[in-house]
Amino acid sequence: MAKKSIALCYQTPAEWAKTALSDLAYFLADHANCERKASAMAMSMIVRFPDRDKIIVPLMDLAIEELEHFRQCYQLMVKRGIPLIADSRDPYIRALLKIQRHGRDEHFLDQLLIFSLVESRGAERFRLVSEATDDPELHCFYKNLWAAEAKHGHLFADLALRYFDEDTVYTRLHAMAEEEGRITAELPWRSALH
Repeated sequence: MAKKSIALCYQTPAEWAKTALSDLAYFLADHANCERKASAMAMSMIVRFPDRDKIIVPLMDLAIEELEHFRQCYQLMVKRGIPLIADSRDPYIRALLKIQRHGRDEHFLDQLLIFSLVESRGAERFRLVSEATDDPELHCFYKNLWAAEAKHGHLFADLALRYFDEDTVYTRLHAMAEEEGRITAELPWRSALH
């Protein structure tokens, strides 16, 4: 798929990965929860917008892929004796959802663009983890996920372009990217993806 997403406005410093990896068990458990929630989010969009038939098959495929990432993460955790943890509210996602607009079309567009940014941020951070770890298994795992997350960022922007013109999509995506960058820059670092 051709690149449809845009560059992130804030680049996470490479040192972030040291904090992320300082509690690997928690980082992996949080990551597993993120993958599970991403799968559920894709399915929930299909349920909420059944009339938007151009999103149904791509989001169904995405939900399956994200669930497979959850399985891979969980298998890695089991191998290392790391249990799943209870879900907690993600401050990054909570802040992003606050910038969604009301109105059916506006809400639909904003959701697609938020998820484009979330997946692009995930790709950036998985790349940093892959580059920072000296564990060959983790390096390979996160290198593969980094590519998949980047592809997902493009997918959500592409889905938006199936319903809205380029000017509408990219004007809003640039504005949201600036806000996403501010949110990301202000959040404290922790052993979690966001």
